[in-house]
Formats: sequence, C-alpha cells, structure tokens
Amino acid sequence: MALGLAWSAWGAWDAGVWAMEVAPVAVVLPLLLATRRRFPLTPLLYGLIALHAAILMVGGHYSYARVPLGFWMQQAFDLSRNHYDRLGHLAQGFIPAMAARELLLRRTPLRPGGWLFVIVLGVVLGISAAYELIEWGAAVALGAGADEFLATQGDPWDTQKDMAMAGLGALAAQLLLSRRHDAQLSRLAARGL
Repeated sequence: MALGLAWSAWGAWDAGVWAMEVAPVAVVLPLLLATRRRFPLTPLLYGLIALHAAILMVGGHYSYARVPLGFWMQQAFDLSRNHYDRLGHLAQGFIPAMAARELLLRRTPLRPGGWLFVIVLGVVLGISAAYELIEWGAAVALGAGADEFLATQGDPWDTQKDMAMAGLGALAAQLLLSRRHDAQLSRLAARGL
C-alpha cells in the first residue's frame, strides 16, 4: 500500500484533491499495522481493504472525474459522464459492509441473519451520509475548487446517487460474500482470535 500511495502522490493531478481522496488510506493503514497481531482481520477483509485503497489512490491521482477507466466505461457503455466516482461509492458500501460485519460478529452478541444484515446496511448508509456531509463541508470551504473533489460533473442528484451506490454495495457484499466470510471468521475463532 505504501508503494501505491507513493505512485498516487507522484504527479497527482491536484495535490489538495489527492490529499482529501487518500486520507482514508492514510488513516486505515497505520491502524491495520498497529492491530494486526492482537486483532487480525480475515484475509477476505484485508484483500477488500487493499482493493478499496487502490480505488481511492487511483481516484486521488487523477481526480475521480478524470480517471482513464471511467472514460473507457463512458465510451464503452455510452454513458453521459465518467462513472469512476460511482465505482468508488459502490466500493464505499461494499468494503465497509464487510468491515462492519466482521467487527459486529467478533465484538457483539450479533449472529449472522436478518438483524446483522439490516444493521450492517444501516452502518454503511450512515458512513456514506457522513462522507457526503464531509464533501459538502469541503465544497463550502473550497468554493469552486471543490468540483474536482466532489466529482459531481454537473449532476444535481450526485449526492443521492452516491449514497444509493454505497447502499447497493453493502447489499451486494453481504449477499455475495457472507458464507465465505463466515468460514474465515470460524477459522479465526478456532485459532482463538
């Protein structure tokens, strides 16, 4: 991840946008290193966190509205805009859903099932709403310079669509990965972790 951060920073489109976009990586990486022995996560979650970090670092390097993959998607699917930002918000739901699920299963009496599913979805939607409020605060503070950070690309419904993508990501993660996640959690529990 450190090499990814270095690549992302080197020649970034805008240093301020880069700093705001990769801030979550700069916070999570030291936290993961500090807790890896006493509270190791499942391999699935470590892999998902690395994927999310990569998405954030690429978005920070180019700015979300300028990521080449987004332009490719725009052309290939005849989209009206660069949708790399939507991919980022889908990941903002998908990965935190599995992190919340793991923490709730390991640190609370909750068990797999309906209530866990609903609570994880609520946690993810809360995180997404908080992120959108941070973006709004940045827009107020930065004025016109916030356009690159927000990546709204003229869409008045961007905030709502971003939160919807996070919600879809949380639903998809739980539906697609819960069984695999439970198996890895069982292996951790068998090792007394």
